[in-house]
Parts: sequence; structure tokens; C-alpha cells
Amino acid sequence: MAATAAARLQAGTRQAPALWQMRWLLLVLVAVAVAVAEAEQQVPLVLWSSDRDLWGPAANTHEGHITSDMQLSTYLDPALELGPRNVLLFLQDKLSIEDFTAYGGVFGNKQDSAFSNLENALDLAPSSLVLPAVDWYAVSTLTTYLQEKLGASPLHVDLATLRELRLNASLPALLLIRLPYTASSGLMAPREVLTGNDEVIGQVLSTLKSEDVPYTAALTAVRPSRVARDVAMVTGGLGRQLLQKQTASAVVHPPVSYNDTAPRILFWAQNFSVAYGNHWEDLTSLTFGVQDLNLTGSFWNDSVARLSLTYEQLFGTTVTFRFILANRFYPVSARHWFTMERLEIHSNGSVTYFNASQVTGPSIYSFHCEYVSCLGKNGDLLVPRVRPSLWQMTLQHFQIQAFNVTGEQFSYASDCAGFFSPGIWMGLLTSLFMLFIFTYGLHMILSLKTMDRFDDHKGPTISLTQIV
Repeated sequence: MAATAAARLQAGTRQAPALWQMRWLLLVLVAVAVAVAEAEQQVPLVLWSSDRDLWGPAANTHEGHITSDMQLSTYLDPALELGPRNVLLFLQDKLSIEDFTAYGGVFGNKQDSAFSNLENALDLAPSSLVLPAVDWYAVSTLTTYLQEKLGASPLHVDLATLRELRLNASLPALLLIRLPYTASSGLMAPREVLTGNDEVIGQVLSTLKSEDVPYTAALTAVRPSRVARDVAMVTGGLGRQLLQKQTASAVVHPPVSYNDTAPRILFWAQNFSVAYGNHWEDLTSLTFGVQDLNLTGSFWNDSVARLSLTYEQLFGTTVTFRFILANRFYPVSARHWFTMERLEIHSNGSVTYFNASQVTGPSIYSFHCEYVSCLGKNGDLLVPRVRPSLWQMTLQHFQIQAFNVTGEQFSYASDCAGFFSPGIWMGLLTSLFMLFIFTYGLHMILSLKTMDRFDDHKGPTISLTQIV
């Protein structure tokens, strides 16, 4: 009995250190997972200024080096203390150093570069600095850091707002310009989006140059991007693609554009289908990429826009679709918002109205939605005033912009998708369930206790009385 008790005591003393080892192992695994996740979040940072000698040649980092927040502050402090007081921050949604490699002007092919204005600005700038990889935490706190150093709140501006501003070289100003990157969008390829962003940078710099305002500019992104495969950029494809079968890319047509003196209204959809009396017609090929599309009746001003599309011999008659949008200023948000007031279908002297007030967003943005339809299974964003209606309409991957249009390119899109989509809810519930199981298991492991009482061979034995 004594030997048995001693063996149990030794086993208990060995079990306690084992529990602590398991705890430390869990902590180490969590720390390693966090470190790996953080190591993958790196974005480039490009700096240039109209002043000289802000960064020396030795400041450029070697390939593979990740710039931390402390190192970034050593680069920015001299520029903010000795350089211009006007700071421009071009913040793109997604950007990686691979974007410059894939779409930049390499081997002297400047005409093929998607960053021609940026490259020209770096060539002409007296001071410039390129950091290929900056830690995501340093970039996420960059706006707050600049705000503290300059003593000025960030001002979100676009081209129209920038032309109305009067900057002073002696007063600090922090201007934030958002640039989109939609590599997953079916509307435009990444090269076209990056080229459009580069044009915005060029127009902003031209505005500052015309006003003779000294500045320091920075281009970076919120998170890294994935460079989409662009087979056309290399003749014959890449080496490892020789044995791979290339999938045929879908033809993407340009958006419908209404112009008077300049582009005013842009409209695009991946699929545009209309039904009358349960008979469906696909109008996609008759609408997008058509040179002689009938836009008679379209109208635009700063407060109201109307896009009119007329089709001959549709369901045996002439049918006109009118998208009517309004632009209003709301003092609560201190900005203009647009709303699609209604959709009108004119045919045979009659008019069918659809309420589309859920198509709304800031007027400096475009509106995008996966489905704009009168069918309940597709969201029911188009609501007919009279039910039942003989007319039905479905627009897939619908996008429209009627105010603050710059060129033939949509602005950053305000999407109709809610923040908590079904996929997000499923992920959250699954994660919470797994977290509960992990917490319960960890609690059970930590609740294990060593034996502190043993049988005494000198005392009376335990006897159990049989109960009949």
C-alpha cells in the first residue's frame, strides 16, 4: 500500500509540470500564428517632395527588408519638420510591389506603363524615397501619425474639392485622396484601374503645380493585392504557362456614357434583361459597346440626371427605359447624396413606374449592386408602383454614376451589399462554435488536479453495506 501511495504521489507531481508545458505550448502556437499573419501584410510606400535633400540615397532599403513603424518615423520626421507643410496621402485600397513589376514601364517601355504620371513625378521630384515593403501596422497608423505631426485633421478631397481649396505654404494641411483597386471586379482589368488611379494622381499634382504650392506626397495602400494574371502583357505567355490551358476571358464591354460637353452619366451591367408578359429579352448586346445607341431624351445638371435608352422593335413596339436620379445635400452628413428616384418604362403611350430609392450613395461615388431587379429572389430593389406588373427587369452587376464623373471611368463604388452577409454570419457562427469547443476543452485541461488524498493502510478499511 505504501509503495502504491508513493507511486501515485510521484505521478501527480509529474502531471503538474506537464500541464504547464501544455499551456506554454498553446501560447507559443498562438504567438507564432499571429506573427505569421502579420508578416504577410506588407505594402509599398512611395514618397516624393518638391523640396530638396529630404531623403539621402542611403535611405532606400535593400530588397526583402520590411520597414517597421519606428523605421518609418525616422524617414518621415525630417520631411515633416524641414519639408513643406502641405502633405498629400494617396491611399489605395490594395497595392503590392508586384503591381509595379507587372504593370510598370520596365525595360524602357514607358508607353506601356500604368504608372506614367507617378514615374514622371518621381523623376522630376528633387527628393524621393521608395520603400518596397512596409509593415501593415505602420501604414494603418500613418494617417494618425501625420495628423499628430502636422497638427491638422485629415481632409478627404476629390478633384472637384481640390480645385476649390486655397492652400497656404505656411499653414499645415493633410489631404487624403482615396484610390480604388478592384482586381476582382468584372468591369475593368487591374491595369485599367491602376491607369485611372495614375491619372488622378497626375491631375492632383497638376493642380498643385498650377497654384505653385510646395508639397510632400505619399502613395501607399491599406492592404496588399493579388496581381491577376494578364496573359496579354507578355507575348506568348509565361514560361510555366506553356503546358497550361488558358481559359478564354469573357468580353467586357465599355459602359454606356451620356455626354454633353463632357461625360455626365455612366451605366453598366453584366446582364440587362427585360420581360413583358413572362417573355424575356436580353438587351445586353444591344446596349453596351453599341456606337449608335439611342440616348434621345437624356438630360443632366448638378441636381437631376436622366438616362434614356430607346429600343426599336422590342416586343413588337418602341420601348424607352428612363433612369431618373436626383442629387441632394444633407446637412447631417455635410455632403451630397444621390438617389435613383424611379425607373420608367415607356411603351405604346403608357408608362410603368418602378421605385428604386434603395439605389443611393454619396454623389462622389458610383453605385454598384450584384442584382437590381424586381424579382424577390434577387433582392427586390425595383418595386413596381402598380402590382401585378406586366413588366419585369433584372440587372446583374449593375453600376451607375450620374454625378462627379471623371472621364470614362467609374469612381469608387458604394456597394449595396450589407456588412453582415449570409457568408459572414456563417463564418461568425462557425468561429464562435469552434471557439466555444476550444475554450471548453482548455477549461477541462486546466481543471485537472493532482491527487492529495490516499488510502491509509493503518486505518480501517472502507466497507460498503449491501442494500437489498
